[in-house]
Amino acid sequence: MTLKNTILPGVLTCLFLVAGAHGIRADDDDPLNRRIVFSKRKDTVYRLLKDVTARTGLMFVYDSQVIDNDRKTTVPKGEYTLRDAIRVITRRQDLRIDIVGNHVLLRLPEKTVDTPTAAVDTARRRNSGYYEISGTLHDLETKEPIAYATVSLVNSSVGTVSNQRGEFRLLAPDSLRQPAVRFSHIGYESLETAADLIAGRRMDFALEPKVFMLNEIEVRRVNPLAEIGAMLDRRDDNYPVEPTLLTVFYREGINYGKRPVDVSEAVLEVYKSGYRNDASADHARLVRKRHVSNIAKGDTILPKMKSGVRSCLILDIMKELPDFIRIDEGQPYRYAHDNITAIDDRIVNVVAFRQVASNDEPLFTGELYIDSERKALEEVRFEVNPDYVEKATNFYIDRKAHNLKLSLKQASYIVSYKPSESSSPYFINHIRGDIVFRVRKKGQLFSSPLHFWFEMVTCKIDTTDVSAIPRSERLSAGQIFSETQHPYDHDFWDRFNIILPEEKLRETLINSVSEVVVNAN
Repeated sequence: MTLKNTILPGVLTCLFLVAGAHGIRADDDDPLNRRIVFSKRKDTVYRLLKDVTARTGLMFVYDSQVIDNDRKTTVPKGEYTLRDAIRVITRRQDLRIDIVGNHVLLRLPEKTVDTPTAAVDTARRRNSGYYEISGTLHDLETKEPIAYATVSLVNSSVGTVSNQRGEFRLLAPDSLRQPAVRFSHIGYESLETAADLIAGRRMDFALEPKVFMLNEIEVRRVNPLAEIGAMLDRRDDNYPVEPTLLTVFYREGINYGKRPVDVSEAVLEVYKSGYRNDASADHARLVRKRHVSNIAKGDTILPKMKSGVRSCLILDIMKELPDFIRIDEGQPYRYAHDNITAIDDRIVNVVAFRQVASNDEPLFTGELYIDSERKALEEVRFEVNPDYVEKATNFYIDRKAHNLKLSLKQASYIVSYKPSESSSPYFINHIRGDIVFRVRKKGQLFSSPLHFWFEMVTCKIDTTDVSAIPRSERLSAGQIFSETQHPYDHDFWDRFNIILPEEKLRETLINSVSEVVVNAN
């Protein structure tokens, strides 16, 4: 898989914190009687509760339909018990406040739930047969959001990933309320909590960076080429040799300047042949789709993306081996053992690859994350070498207007795999691609960024009695997906796992729906 024939020449394609002593004291053993000193402060409910978490180490669990995270409120200067601070921040004197372990559960008293609106809403969620877990993931130390973290039910194939702001939403059938929910990301300690405890509530979690002490691991030299060779040798052990049917959420979009101008979302069934076959045998069926167009009046650039779905099929690189892991003699890459990290308590070797200095073609650069014991690829992050990226411009353009000048500024990809259980094969988990151009009209001095992106997350895995999708039902993966016609079903999206959209994209989706601009396709 080389650059030219590979990656989609698409155009066309409440935090867990250690309690600090400052501003806190307790008069007895009841945690709700801890006293907190506030200076006068005005902020959102979410940020004020987050501040309380930082001071106490207690994590809040609540339903965002009961407590509005985004509402701004003022806390007057003074000393408060934890109980009073919560009520001042939420402006809810009727809250029932319970502490279970490290969790503070905020809810309405049982007798107040049976209002007509609440009763209907509760019945709707209960009768849907599904429950929801949602929130955000942060780095414990830096407080930065953790993008593309895996959120899954332990020992099941149900899962999703967080978006670039660390936000997630996981829907699961009521029959799976007993398992734990696991939050994991390369380089962090995994976190597990009971699904039943947090079901139906919005929560914030902090993951702790994984730091290895030298006495915890055997320090040894890792030969990067040998590590890649072992990874390839064990493909049949680590990846399914029999066909698999994946139910996935797929999204693609185009941003021009700072504005999303075109977004398509879909649920696909993806047939994956065994990993002894290449990706050409894989195909997809469209289950549901919705499309939002946000072209403003006066826009003279009407970009379209081609082959996004096909790109996701090809980017399963353990099937469609790219040149940077074909360690044949004469390969234009050099390799180095770059780091040691971890995921789900498994040690991971990081192998970096860079093109040799004597080659000035637009090749890839990136890192492979390889399980040190199973020799399975956990994740790969790579991009067209920024030093030569503009040379690859024409590989990513199908056609353009004669009065436009486009230059490629970024072409980057993330591909991750995960086992559904500790000893099971690895399945494709998440794929993300970002293609960014600078666009300038002839005769103009200024240029604007044109950003094409696509992503796919596996939400369900079936391995029993899997058959190929009939040819008449297969999606033409190389076409312009946004133009694919399909009936729109609003209710369907309330029952399916998606990657939550980022803020501006969310605004586009909400505004377009409210204005009935969603295409019926």
